[in-house]
Amino acid sequence: MCDYRKLQGWMLVLLPAVVWAVSPMADLENIAGKLVFYQMEGNATYVRDSGELASDVPTETMFELYDPQRNFSKANFSYTWDLGNGKVIKGTKPVVRYHYSESGNYTLRLKLGANMTDAAEISVVYSRDVQVLDAVKNVKMKGPSDYAVSQDASLAFHVDGSPPMWVCWRFLTNCAPDSSEGCTLTMLYNSTLQLNHTFTTAGVQCLDMSVRNDVSKLQTSFSLYVRKNYNANLLFILSCAAVLVATFSFIVVIACRPHHQKGSQVASSSNAVFLKDQDAEEQSKIHLSVSAAEKGEREPLISQQGPQYST
Repeated sequence: MCDYRKLQGWMLVLLPAVVWAVSPMADLENIAGKLVFYQMEGNATYVRDSGELASDVPTETMFELYDPQRNFSKANFSYTWDLGNGKVIKGTKPVVRYHYSESGNYTLRLKLGANMTDAAEISVVYSRDVQVLDAVKNVKMKGPSDYAVSQDASLAFHVDGSPPMWVCWRFLTNCAPDSSEGCTLTMLYNSTLQLNHTFTTAGVQCLDMSVRNDVSKLQTSFSLYVRKNYNANLLFILSCAAVLVATFSFIVVIACRPHHQKGSQVASSSNAVFLKDQDAEEQSKIHLSVSAAEKGEREPLISQQGPQYST
């Protein structure tokens, strides 16, 4: 009969040795890690984990190895970086520095090779789709920089950057900052921004603008001069002058209108002559003789003869 207690003891001794011999090969077949993207702008460094990068900006991509058991502590690694734009970079460090000069969609591939001293070299390929966008670097105003009060103004701007972009803008009277007043948010799907505004006061006005997309942000301001609307004032003056002229003309017509009296009408149409005569009973009678007067003649209205006596 077989002694099971001794057999169990031999199994406990041999099992760790078998696991130790097989475990490193199993881990070598699956090298765990991830790609991390960094971009530097000035003194700031941004992590681009979303896979969106800014064009023409220094970029650094690093491969972070996940090896909690330190099975690859003595391995020699080789890195072959295919940027997807026709450029390939090889090295022995887990980091590569480059930049994309043009916007577009690219696929970055990393071929990672591991050379163990007591095992054959193995390799694995990582790939990552990246979208390269143009950063917002400049906002250019098209058209004049002076406008008039109470006039509908249209302001046009050209924005350098890949859409979609978010534009937050506001007008500041006399360029005085106002933290209590918010801004108007506009979504921009192309490079042209059109703003419609009516200025209510004259003087220097400032347009404060903030533009951003997924990879950049830009703060800028424009100084505008708003003049008085002389056309509106001239129209008001002409309207007032027309009212005054109409009123004065009415007064002149009323003042110069001729006044006709009834007496003058009778005098100009006829002459009246009163005649006194005596009848048979020696009573005096008055006869009224009316005759037409010639035009332009002036005769006395009343002509009276004295009494006649006979002896």
